[in-house]
Amino acid sequence: MRIGYARVSSQGQSLDAQIAALTAQGCEKLFEEKRSGASRAGRAALREALDFCREGDVLIVTRLDRLARSMFDLQEIAQGLERKGVDLVVLDQRIDTTTPAGRLTFHLLGAVAEFERDLIAARRSEGIARAMARGVKFGRRAKLTPAQARQLRADHAQGVPRRTLMARHGISKSTFYRLIAEAPSP
Repeated sequence: MRIGYARVSSQGQSLDAQIAALTAQGCEKLFEEKRSGASRAGRAALREALDFCREGDVLIVTRLDRLARSMFDLQEIAQGLERKGVDLVVLDQRIDTTTPAGRLTFHLLGAVAEFERDLIAARRSEGIARAMARGVKFGRRAKLTPAQARQLRADHAQGVPRRTLMARHGISKSTFYRLIAEAPSP
């Protein structure tokens, strides 16, 4: 049986092109999902597709990055398919594990893809470090200034009700308790 797996990373993206390509390849069963590929744990349709595959089946994906995001993940999937006697076809990279050359290409492309992601992550980290050295701040801005936080703690110590203080400062209960627990700034 020819089994197709299609994935896009976000809800706003369309699976149509992948589904059309998989259908054109004769896939009798399709598994689809709109979810980040960063972790296989959260990709239920991939787990279902891998569980569904039986000996002699062919799992077909349009691109290698639709299947796995790390070399470890890719090797784990490939080993699981191999144990079950299932072949893998990746359309865009023209990988077909029914041939020795296809198996070699499959492993080489996976290694190159992981290397590329590592380079991107290193460049991103370097860029963040340079930006921080220039004084760029990352993350969410503080809800209250230090002076407002001190006033919140003082009002709370004076017995002003929590709900009143939360409404006055426009903060949530968790933010209120976090700010109350913080040691006052010198």
